[in-house]
Amino acid sequence: MSGWLWLLIAGAFEIGMTTALKLEQQDSRFLWVFLACAVAGFQCLAKAIRTIPLGLAYAIWTGIGAVGTVIIGAAAFGDPLGPVRVLLLAVLVAAMIGLKLVGNRPSRSTRDRMPSGQLEG
Repeated sequence: MSGWLWLLIAGAFEIGMTTALKLEQQDSRFLWVFLACAVAGFQCLAKAIRTIPLGLAYAIWTGIGAVGTVIIGAAAFGDPLGPVRVLLLAVLVAAMIGLKLVGNRPSRSTRDRMPSGQLEG
């Protein structure tokens, strides 16, 4: 499975984690759902960062969680979602897409960054 698919799954678990955290305030049994989503989400994120740079993966993972949690909050818990918030969420989604597109550009290799004389054998 590709790193990007692992990252998408990790983002879904991030949404589940925050939703379970909200539900746990009314029913303590949701603590187990929260913990399960947290463990599964971090495992998926760990698999994603095998092929995706850490900073890029983390930014997109938290973005997926933020956007998804706002949508769940509005749909399930009556959180306010006015036109300005929708616009700002769209900007966040556009930023995540931009990060993915820019993140696919090749960077300098590790060899180019290491000082001479410190290259491994």
